[in-house]
Amino acid sequence: MTIQIEYETEVKLDLDYRRIIELVACQAAEQEGCPYETEINVVLTDNENIKEVNREYRGIDDPTDVLSFPMISYIIPAGFDDIKQELESSPEDYFNPDTGELMLGDIMVSVEKVMEQAEKYGHSTERELAFLIAHSMLHLFGYDHMEPQEAEIMEKKQRQILDTLGIRR
Repeated sequence: MTIQIEYETEVKLDLDYRRIIELVACQAAEQEGCPYETEINVVLTDNENIKEVNREYRGIDDPTDVLSFPMISYIIPAGFDDIKQELESSPEDYFNPDTGELMLGDIMVSVEKVMEQAEKYGHSTERELAFLIAHSMLHLFGYDHMEPQEAEIMEKKQRQILDTLGIRR
């Protein structure tokens, strides 16, 4: 998996964010049975910048903790068999021509929210960042949490990713 990380804020996270992002993203891809080599882009930013993007893309004029921008429309979450023909018939739309990797999408995380929420929920910033990356990776695999049943599935999968890596509250 190729993970491009851009750190676009002066607010510093006092942890090895690159290692956490890589571990969680790779575990999510493995857990969801992704049959392709993949790539994602991750932007670590501040509340001001994520608020602008949140307003532009979601019409919500507030900062949020994480935004996900999937590149693939799944029929069912992580249903790679169902979209295999589409992926392979238009590889230029889904695969990086330089690497051949499946482009899953982009993730934007507010570093300020990572710190705020870690304190609010009484756990480490490492755990909060890991949770947000797991959450966002599941969105990149087509999961959502708009309905209670969807939310239950997504929460279970998030826990599985973090538990497998030994990242607990």
